Amino acid sequence: MESAEYTVKRIENLLAARKSLKISLEKSKVLAFALEKAGPRLEEINLRLPSLEAAVRPIRARKEALVAVGGHIDRAVGPAAAVLKVFDAVHGLENSLLSDPRSDLAGFLSVLKRLEEALRFLADNCGLAIQWLEDIVEYLEDNSVADARYLLNLKNSLKTLKKLQTDEERARVDGGLLSAALDKLETEFRRLLTENSVPLPMSSSVGEQACISPSPLPVSVIQKLQAIIERLTANNRLEKCISIYVEVRSSNVRASLQALNLDYLEISISKFNDVQSIEGYIAKWGKHLEFAVKHLFEAEYKLCNDVFEKIGLDIWMSCFAKIAAQAGILAFLQFGKMVTESKKDPIKLLKLLDIFASLNKLRLDFNRLFGGKACIEIQNLTRDLIKRVIDGACEIFWELLTQVELQRNTPPPADGGVPRIVTFITDYCNRLLGNDYRPILMQVLVIQRSWKHEKFQERLLMDAILQIIKAIEQNLETWSKAYDDSTLSCLFLMNNHWHFYKNLKGTKLGDLVGDNWLREHEQFKDYYAQMYLRDSWAKLPGLLSREGLIMFSGGRATARDLVKKRLKAFNETFDDMYKKQSNWVVSERDLREKTCQVAVQTIVPVYRSYMQNYGPLVEQDASSSKYAKYTAQSLERC
Repeated sequence: MESAEYTVKRIENLLAARKSLKISLEKSKVLAFALEKAGPRLEEINLRLPSLEAAVRPIRARKEALVAVGGHIDRAVGPAAAVLKVFDAVHGLENSLLSDPRSDLAGFLSVLKRLEEALRFLADNCGLAIQWLEDIVEYLEDNSVADARYLLNLKNSLKTLKKLQTDEERARVDGGLLSAALDKLETEFRRLLTENSVPLPMSSSVGEQACISPSPLPVSVIQKLQAIIERLTANNRLEKCISIYVEVRSSNVRASLQALNLDYLEISISKFNDVQSIEGYIAKWGKHLEFAVKHLFEAEYKLCNDVFEKIGLDIWMSCFAKIAAQAGILAFLQFGKMVTESKKDPIKLLKLLDIFASLNKLRLDFNRLFGGKACIEIQNLTRDLIKRVIDGACEIFWELLTQVELQRNTPPPADGGVPRIVTFITDYCNRLLGNDYRPILMQVLVIQRSWKHEKFQERLLMDAILQIIKAIEQNLETWSKAYDDSTLSCLFLMNNHWHFYKNLKGTKLGDLVGDNWLREHEQFKDYYAQMYLRDSWAKLPGLLSREGLIMFSGGRATARDLVKKRLKAFNETFDDMYKKQSNWVVSERDLREKTCQVAVQTIVPVYRSYMQNYGPLVEQDASSSKYAKYTAQSLERC
C-alpha cells in the first residue's frame, strides 16, 4: 500500500517535471527566437551609440560651458545668415545681368551697380562670418561640447570657405556673374563705337581749307560710353576699354585717310634716286598732313576729351596718342624723314623748305594735340624731322656757291647756247628770293644760327646769292675762252649776257643785282653781237667786190671769169658758215630774230645788187647754177 502510493507519487512528480521541462523548452524556443530577432537591432544600436554619445555629451559637459555656448552660437550664426541672404540676392540678379544691355543700358548699369555693392558686402563680411564660425568651433573643441569628428567636419568646411574667399578674384575671371556682366558691357561699348564711327567723307579740295571738324559722335552716344567707362573702370577693366576705343577709332581714321590714296607714304628711300622723282608726292604730303591734323586728329582729340574727361587728363591723352600713332601720323613723319635722307641737290632745298613750311604752319596744332607726355614718340620724331629739314636745307644752300664753282671745269655748250646751270641758277635764285620761299629760307637760316648761339642778318642771305651770281659770271668768262672758234665764243657771250638782262629785269634777283648790273649785261650783249657779226656774216659782202668789173666792161669774157670766181668764193664761204652755224643756237627768240635780221640786212641787199648787175654774165653760161647758186630770196631764207 505504502509502496504503491510511493510509486504513484513518483509518477506524478515525473509527469510534473516533464510538463515543467516541456514548458521550459517552449519558453527556451520562444526566447531563442526573440534573441535571434533582436540581434540586428542590437547591432544597429551599437552603431548609433557614438552619435548618441555625442548628442548627450553636452549634457555631460560642465554647466558653465553649456550656458555660454548659446551666446557664441548666436554671434556666429548672425553674420553667416546675413551673408547667405546677400548670396540669395546676388542669385536674383543673374537673369538681368545675363541679358543684352542694348535694350536698357541704364537698367543694366543699375543692376550691375547693385551686384558690385553686394560683392563688396560679401568681401567685407565673409571674412567676419568665417572668423565667428572659427571662434565657435574653437570654443566647442576647448570645452569638449562637440564630438571630435563633428568638429573635424566643421574645420574642413571653414577651410574650404577661406580658400574660396582667397580665390574670389580668380573665380570671377573664370566665369563669375560679374565677369560675364562686364564682358557684355565691353561688347556694348564696342558696338556703340563701331556703329557710330563713320569715316569722314573726302572732297576734291582736301587740305585747301583748314577747318576744325565737330565731334563725330552724337552726345547721347558719348553719354552712354561715359556711363559704361565708369562701371568698367570701377572693376579694373579700363585698359581693355581703352584698347577697344583705340582699335575702333584708329581704324576709323585710317579708313578716312585711305580715300586720299596715301600709298606714297610707304615708298622706301631705295625706290627713288632724287627728290625730283617724288616732287609731286611732297606737295600732296603737305596738304594731306594738314587735312589729317586739322580734320581727323583734331576731331579725335576732342572726342577723347569728351569720352574720357571724367577719368583724367593723362588717360585720355594717352588714348589719343595711341590713336594718332596707329592711325598714321608716324607714317607722315617717316616720309618727311625719308626725303631728308635722299640725295642732295638744289631742288631738294626747295622741297625741304616746303616740308618746313607745312610743319611750321601746323606748329601750334602739333604743340596742342601732341604736346602731352603721352605723345613723346610723336614729339621726338617731329623734332628730329624739323632738325633734319633745317640742317639739310642750310647745308644745301651754303654749298650752292661751291657747286656753281665746280661747274667751271666742265666744257661749255657746243652750240654756244645758255648753259643749263645758268638758266637753272637764275631761276632758282629768283624762287629763293620770291615771296613763297624767301621768308621760309630766312626763318630756317635764323633757326640754325640760333642753335649755334649766333645771329643771322638778312644781308647774309643777299650776299650769298650775289656771290653765286658772280660765280656764274666767272664761269661764263672761263667757258668763253674754252672755244676754239672765236665767233662761237662771241655768240656764246651774246646769248648769256642777253639771258641775264632779259630774264632778270623786273625780278627779285634783278632788283638785288641792280639796274647798273643789268645795263652792263645789255651793253655786253650788244658788243658781242657786233663782234659775232663782224667775224662771221659781215665778211661775206667783201667777197662780192666790184673791183675790175668796170675796167673790163669791154671784155665780157674776162668780167664773166671774175664774177664766177667771186661768186664761187662767196658760195663756198657762205655754205661753210651756214653749215657750221646751223648747229649753233640763239636761245632767246627776240635776240634770234634781231640777229637774223641784221645778218640779212648785211648780206642780202649787197648780194641782190651784185646779182642784178653781174648775174647776167653767168646766168647764160651752161654752168650758171654752179655760180648763181642762190637767189636773193633763197639766201634770205637760209
